[in-house]
Amino acid sequence: MLNISGIHEGFVLDHIKAGMSLQIYHDLKLDELDCTVAIIKNAKSSKMGKKDILKVECPIEALDLDILGFIDHNITVNVIKDDKIYEKKELHLPKQVKNVITCRNPRCITSIEQELDQIFLLTDEEKEVYRCKYCEEKYRNPNRR
Repeated sequence: MLNISGIHEGFVLDHIKAGMSLQIYHDLKLDELDCTVAIIKNAKSSKMGKKDILKVECPIEALDLDILGFIDHNITVNVIKDDKIYEKKELHLPKQVKNVITCRNPRCITSIEQELDQIFLLTDEEKEVYRCKYCEEKYRNPNRR
């Protein structure tokens, strides 16, 4: 049995779809932070079969919950303080994502104006569909369960 020690202050991302932890690590820019990170891949789960877990020892303020909610709003976020679970945060699909998705429409203004923010708005919460703010190009998250 693998044993990863607990963390004093930080957060644990649990119930990550198996194989998604490295993408989440990069999308949250954890590689740019000066903090301790444990990535557990393919852990056994009675609920999911297999899952990934991320343990991060740094303040929760460093975590962008909107990006995480966009990636997978079913992830459990446990906030750890003084070696105990202090709070569980629920993720939701964000109404808007900024500079996370790139518009694939070659005629979109964002293809010409490189400094323009890539903004996508949630248009169908049930199907998790986002559309480009400028050209209405549709984006559906391929990581959706």
